[in-house]
Amino acid sequence: MLSKKTKYGIKALTFIAKKEGSQPVQVGEISKGENIPQKFLESILLSLRKAGFLGSKKGKHGGYYLIKKPADIQMADVMRILEGPIAMVPCVSLNFYEKCDDCPDEHACGVHKLMIQVRDNTLKVLRENTLEDLSGSS
Repeated sequence: MLSKKTKYGIKALTFIAKKEGSQPVQVGEISKGENIPQKFLESILLSLRKAGFLGSKKGKHGGYYLIKKPADIQMADVMRILEGPIAMVPCVSLNFYEKCDDCPDEHACGVHKLMIQVRDNTLKVLRENTLEDLSGSS
């Protein structure tokens, strides 16, 4: 299941992309507009800022703004930052691979074969969708 952190992060990015202009978007406005608890949202936005998706400005007219164009923000990248591995099991992860303790031969494992298909199809969808696709902004 998608965590609330990731769901809220995608909603916040979409909100910012739709508002994108010359002014940063305040955390309170995002929180209210998307019904996201403000403290939780602040930590999510900080993660997205550290990852290079957002910039921030302090002060009365401060807030968060996109650093990259919405078309350049793939949902696969957002998912990895907020959710971690996209693969459902570590033995098929491209970036967080770990051998399963209970599996003597992962290449003969039915679960492994199925989860590769799930990973590949999930990645295809996440790579083909950008923030621009979700927000309708350009």
